Amino acid sequence: MEKIAIRIHPADSVAVALQPLSKGTEVTLEASGNAPEVTVKLEEDITAGHKFALKDIAAEEPVIKYGYPIGAAKEKIAKGHWVHTHNIHTLLEGQLEYSYDEKAAKAAWENWKKETESLTKNIPTINVYKRADGKVGIRNEIWIVPTVGCVNKLSEVLANWGNNEFCGGKPGPREEGGVEGVFTWTHPYGCSQMGGDKEQTAKILADLVHQPNAGGILVLSLGCEENNIPYFEKFIKERGDIDPKRVKFMVSQEHADEIEEGKKLLKELAEYVGQFKREEAPISELTLGMKCGGSDGMSGITANALVGRVCDALTAMGGTVMLTEVPEMFGAEQMLMNRCINKEIFDKTVNLINGFKDYYARHNQVCYENPSPGNKAGGITTLEDKSLGCVQKGGRAPVCDVLKYGERVHTKGLNLLEGPGNDIVSTTDLTGAGANMILFTTGRGNPMGAPVPTVKVATNHPLATKKANWIDVDAAEVLENGFDATRDKFIKLICDIASGRKMTKNEINGYREIAIFKDGVTL
Repeated sequence: MEKIAIRIHPADSVAVALQPLSKGTEVTLEASGNAPEVTVKLEEDITAGHKFALKDIAAEEPVIKYGYPIGAAKEKIAKGHWVHTHNIHTLLEGQLEYSYDEKAAKAAWENWKKETESLTKNIPTINVYKRADGKVGIRNEIWIVPTVGCVNKLSEVLANWGNNEFCGGKPGPREEGGVEGVFTWTHPYGCSQMGGDKEQTAKILADLVHQPNAGGILVLSLGCEENNIPYFEKFIKERGDIDPKRVKFMVSQEHADEIEEGKKLLKELAEYVGQFKREEAPISELTLGMKCGGSDGMSGITANALVGRVCDALTAMGGTVMLTEVPEMFGAEQMLMNRCINKEIFDKTVNLINGFKDYYARHNQVCYENPSPGNKAGGITTLEDKSLGCVQKGGRAPVCDVLKYGERVHTKGLNLLEGPGNDIVSTTDLTGAGANMILFTTGRGNPMGAPVPTVKVATNHPLATKKANWIDVDAAEVLENGFDATRDKFIKLICDIASGRKMTKNEINGYREIAIFKDGVTL
């Protein structure tokens, strides 16, 4: 019998429609946990991804989804009625007090270990590029990193030339190794910035210099900018040694013909990068970033939950995962705090959450009005609703570390990374922190990609079918095939992408870009 709606947690007072349901339809939800079977006659049409009440909900009574409150009823909501922005309000306000329960955290960790133990008995291998700093790359590209926006077009000319010269105009992964493409990460910054913004620009660009998917780097400067090479070089060195064979510097104002000089340096880099060949390594050497964008009411049920299963599997195998989008943890942060491996990491998580709330307060903005018009149209009602679905991407893995914006990952397991919800800023953040690949879930569709392979995971069949040129994985398969089989299929795809056997849609389309977080004035 086809499943037409789902009650996510036994304690939930709402269910989610898995397809459009008409008024008068009788929906039966089977017993689960301590929740009995329930039959609901719908009193309104319910759009796919939207919620309906499983019981009468009194005015100001919390509305429960994922086993947690997603807000409270503005008025009485009768059983079978649509539950959305017109009759729910958020329960979030200001900073909250948090407490760490070490006993509960250890219990959660032990449960996770038991649940994932079987996954550690047959760890897949991938074919990667081993770098001098101990990291691995899944691509062997040459990256041009402009220190300032003034040389953006120059960098694009050089990248286009490099792709024609070294890749026959067709950049892409190669199983046998060699130069796999020349790319530039243009941005409007590097000058006319002050204080924190100036430093953040340098930090993120320095992170890109050390990104292991890049076999060689050309740092391209104008010469008179604030983020000049002597200034920028300090940030690069803070993050690791500079190998002169891997990293070349060029100051455009110092050369009569900057194009010819750039070509010369790219040829030197191509000779160095071309020597690398793929070598076998366990999947535990991989670092994944988790991201969602254009979410809908199915996100927490299919795509984010599937990515969470991948997170659990990879971290159990000894791999590294990063979860960011701090504003989309508001309302669900206690779930993450309950899994912190010790009090120090718990305190870091509290500071991560409160620090972002302070950021909103400094700008006199309300921090709980996050769901976009597209989110709401897709069935997400409040920030709690969005956040509880968003954090599903972290599975049940223990939280092992918390990273500042612009910091590189150095701890195996699940890491929380400071960053906003903005899609391009957060994927750049994940790339800079060291993600080899990003798993990007979406319910509405989004074509953009990060500098690293960006796997688009659709929450529903219609999106996966309609935008097949954007989407790599149809997570709605979990509703028919179950999580374990779909997860295993997904992990095989990840191995194929990491090993250069397959390209992501963003790579095929050439959709790659960066954006840097900005919090200050422009001179």
